[in-house]
Amino acid sequence: MSALDAAAPHGRESRHAGWLELFFDLVFVAFAAQLSHELHGDPGLRDFAVFFALFFPPWWMWINLTVSANLFEDDGARRRLLMLFAMLCLAAMAAAVPEADTTRGAVYALGYAGTRLVLLGLWWPATRFPAPNRVPRWRPLSYCLLSGLLWAASAAVPPPWQYAVWAVLIAAEMVLLLTARGRGVPGRLDTGHLVERVGLFVIIVLGESVLGLVTSMDDAWTARAAVVAVLGFALLAALWWSYFDFGSTTAELMLGSAGAARAYLLARDVAGFLHYFVTAAILCMAAGLATAVEESGHAHLAEGAVWALAGGLALYHAAHAVIALRFGRSPSSVAVWAVPGIAIPVLVAVASDALAPWLAVLLLTAEAIVHLLYARTLSARRRKAAAA
Repeated sequence: MSALDAAAPHGRESRHAGWLELFFDLVFVAFAAQLSHELHGDPGLRDFAVFFALFFPPWWMWINLTVSANLFEDDGARRRLLMLFAMLCLAAMAAAVPEADTTRGAVYALGYAGTRLVLLGLWWPATRFPAPNRVPRWRPLSYCLLSGLLWAASAAVPPPWQYAVWAVLIAAEMVLLLTARGRGVPGRLDTGHLVERVGLFVIIVLGESVLGLVTSMDDAWTARAAVVAVLGFALLAALWWSYFDFGSTTAELMLGSAGAARAYLLARDVAGFLHYFVTAAILCMAAGLATAVEESGHAHLAEGAVWALAGGLALYHAAHAVIALRFGRSPSSVAVWAVPGIAIPVLVAVASDALAPWLAVLLLTAEAIVHLLYARTLSARRRKAAAA
């Protein structure tokens, strides 16, 4: 979903997110706030490692449940109760985030185990579908039930071995998914619905970034803080503009025009794996921007804060570059915008000791705006060439 791979919508009508899905997303507002808060101030390498580790399981469950809702369009009481229970489990995981790497690890593990059982409940009816859409029973039993039981058992494992168990279980889920290659998926994905759902998650993390800017002003009610907050908002606005004008449109076109098997693989890689890095990058930026507002009166940002902010922007562009390559763009066309998009934030981070907080945010905002303008120029040229 590269912001620089502009395309026009393919015009295919698609269903939209239902009220239950939108209600379900609310728990991720709390999750995003908890995770982003853990990177406020001056995070170290351990803090970043814990952040990325704790973010993946809920993200992975969200994308699994989203695909389930996409394939099984059902608004019955059974599905509603399952999804509400999943919300409760994810809320428990969110509450455990501040100490999930120490005293609350058991709650985090049990919450995730509960979501695997929800996934089993959603997929089990598909084991009774008529061929060729029938799902083999061993797949939900291994991918959902066995995984859930092992996650529940991990609650009794003391740290740090508990985290090694989690890593092994997540890796096993990845292996099961990658080896399946779409076999046993009952029907074609509704690509428009999937792109919309992923876009809504991006809106959630962008919203957390805006909320962080607003609440951080409580601790720094000064003109400098206001300047940094305005620059930070401009940065987020540029990311929103480029993502939804070009990135999500390109994704819907590429997924919608692909065959069923290729559409599944593209959706798995782009929506499932690569958007983890897109959304994680925005949450890092949210924490860095909030800290920049709070420390606007300092000579420069703390090292951890600037890497959360600038490193987050570099990761955001890097993830989009890989997405563009996955969609078949040539390396040379991607490098034109990806190299400066990654290099400039890294240079800002390296030189941050010589940059006031407002200047560091200004440089990153300028990069995001130039990125957007380049995308618009490229899009206009393509439309002109197509019309000719």
